[in-house]
Amino acid sequence: MRSRTVKLISGCLLSALVLWPFQVPGQPVIDQKLARTIDQEIEKNRAEMIKVRRFLHMNPELSNREFETARLVASKLSSLGLEVKTGVAGTGVVGLLRGAQPGPTVAIRADMDALPVQELNTFPYRSLNPGVMHACGHDVHITIALGAATVLSTIKNRIQGNVKFIFQPAEEGLPPGEEGGAALMIKEGVLDNPPVRAIFALHVWPELRVGQVGYAAGYLMASSDNFTITVEGKSAHAARPQEGIDAVVLAAEIISNLQTIVSRAIDPTEPAVITIGKVQGGTRANIIAEKVEMEGTVRTLNDAVRDRMPVLMENIIRGLTGSYGAGYSFKYEKGTPPVYNHPDLVQAMVPVLENALSPDQLVPVKPQMVAEDFALLAEKVPALMFLLGVRSPGQSSAPPLHSPYFNPDERAIPVGIKAMCHLVISALEQQASLKGANQPAIVR
Repeated sequence: MRSRTVKLISGCLLSALVLWPFQVPGQPVIDQKLARTIDQEIEKNRAEMIKVRRFLHMNPELSNREFETARLVASKLSSLGLEVKTGVAGTGVVGLLRGAQPGPTVAIRADMDALPVQELNTFPYRSLNPGVMHACGHDVHITIALGAATVLSTIKNRIQGNVKFIFQPAEEGLPPGEEGGAALMIKEGVLDNPPVRAIFALHVWPELRVGQVGYAAGYLMASSDNFTITVEGKSAHAARPQEGIDAVVLAAEIISNLQTIVSRAIDPTEPAVITIGKVQGGTRANIIAEKVEMEGTVRTLNDAVRDRMPVLMENIIRGLTGSYGAGYSFKYEKGTPPVYNHPDLVQAMVPVLENALSPDQLVPVKPQMVAEDFALLAEKVPALMFLLGVRSPGQSSAPPLHSPYFNPDERAIPVGIKAMCHLVISALEQQASLKGANQPAIVR
């Protein structure tokens, strides 16, 4: 989950989207025999997958520094007989599983980086790296993708086409001055050779219990933009405030007034969030502050609302600072676009998930205001990201993402592996059943 912005400005969401027709299956695409084989392979590898996840959790690495994680991933994929590329977008790894039958290519994407969080859990496999923790579940994401590769490699005689496994670095944000993440993977051709026609991903979700899968057609997650506001006042003695311009008082008014954008300037049916998470200013208790710096984030689901935000914000900042005779600077950086699940792909794959799991395990969810740079991949090809429940049975609530106490229930791992295996096999077989499935994709 994104904690910092990437300096990218997204274009029209669908203008570059490669469309690939999907059909809603009248009958389950995966027959019972193959489904049983998938279940047996998952169970056979369950203990090893838990072991892998715990090793990853104990050895977390920050964005663009996932060196040992990448080595483990590459080693596992190579041992399965996949074609493996390393050093993609820095520390990224890509594995290609070629099915026994010709056909198109679909992909599974898993992010690999951890967060700069000091873990406070006490279980034996807690992080061994001080100040670094898999507090967003990327260790689970890696494990599920490796588990899917393990299972699918044993049944590649049933695969009509190819499955590309994309292990991405730097989802949580880039170190200053560095490239990386989904943007650099795309730039380096991760969706090419062979071209990816559809892509799947998941994110662990502590608000759903183990066994549940949350899905949404259309927007699943929000865009993420960052901003910095600097208020430039005039210093004076605290006992003689009339001789200065108090940047702290002015900053407080700006913070309060920015919230009126959401409550009064934006259509109330359009979700939007403006949050200032950092305020820094002043030097001493008895000195009027000359300067205050504020940093925050904006989250939206609508491109028109997103484009209006910096204009509306600067109007307020300019008006308030001008009324006080103060100066300001305002920097607004567009980050990742919203995560968009292609509706046709969702419509085709929900019956697949219902067949693989059970209808009562599928939960429609509202768009979430968190962000994910999987959105950049979803702008290029039809995509489906789903939310995987990791809250233990009996828990009324669980520690949230990015918490130092975050502890996903590992019983979700087999569920995630099963869902991914059914999705990729069904997507490929559906396309093989369509007339002209191997014709060039339509670009809209």
